[in-house]
Amino acid sequence: YQQIPEYQQLNQGMSLAQFQVIYLWEFSHRLWARLVGLALALPLVIFLWRREVRGALAWRIGGILLLTGLQGAMGWYMVKSGLTVRTDVSQYRLAAHLALALVVYALAVWTSAELLGVGDRSEVLDSKGEVRLRRRSAWFAGFVFFTIISGAFVAGLDAGRAWNTFPLMGGQVVPPGYGALTPWYLNAFENVAAVQFHHRLLGVSVALLAVLLWRSSKGIPLPAPARRWFGMLALLASLQMALGIATLLLHVPVSRGGLHQFGAVLVLTAALLALASLQTKGGRRDSPAAFDARAVRPVSSR
Repeated sequence: YQQIPEYQQLNQGMSLAQFQVIYLWEFSHRLWARLVGLALALPLVIFLWRREVRGALAWRIGGILLLTGLQGAMGWYMVKSGLTVRTDVSQYRLAAHLALALVVYALAVWTSAELLGVGDRSEVLDSKGEVRLRRRSAWFAGFVFFTIISGAFVAGLDAGRAWNTFPLMGGQVVPPGYGALTPWYLNAFENVAAVQFHHRLLGVSVALLAVLLWRSSKGIPLPAPARRWFGMLALLASLQMALGIATLLLHVPVSRGGLHQFGAVLVLTAALLALASLQTKGGRRDSPAAFDARAVRPVSSR
């Protein structure tokens, strides 16, 4: 560690005890990531050998396992960017690392929701209102994903510590220095002012859209579980916005920043489960709604 720029330029003179603190976080993260891979790989091998999982579900889980491995490789690729000239990791690689993690997580949540029958229902017809709500919910889940990735650029550039006021930035709606870089598109990824401004707009938009989705769902004859998920989504998105503002005003302490990231995952989870609750029984050929009969053989049947 003493041979890389982060120590030489930022942490020179760090004691062994201080180093052990950051090493513990890094080591724990890597160890936990390996355990996640094992928790997926070992049961999959056993279930395949016993022919309890097959067909589309087996391919789906295998794909998730492959993405998990790629996620580990991306993590090391990200870490390498902070070992040579930079004192921190590349915000581009950090965003890619987070994006892959979210893809793995989203696929796991969606697959679990289908297997547990979150959207396995036949009592509600596919009305125009429900189809419209389903489409909007899918777009919203993608928007939440995009917003979380924008947060990776905030973290990668330490943009959260640049303007610690709300709603204005530097006394202005649009912060000073917005659009200062050329070519113009670099501002969205490398300009601290623009990156924080964009994340603010996206975060507030997520909360507002979640409330609008909830209100639109109230006018459609949905089953009680679906109604609860849309209500939970609106609540979590609103709390997440409030937490983000509080984190900003407190100059982004590590504990609040971590809690804000956790809140983002909860919002994404609620968005996915709200969408899954709108999937009708037999609505899609590739849906694992039929996994119960074709792809999963209960252990007790052997």
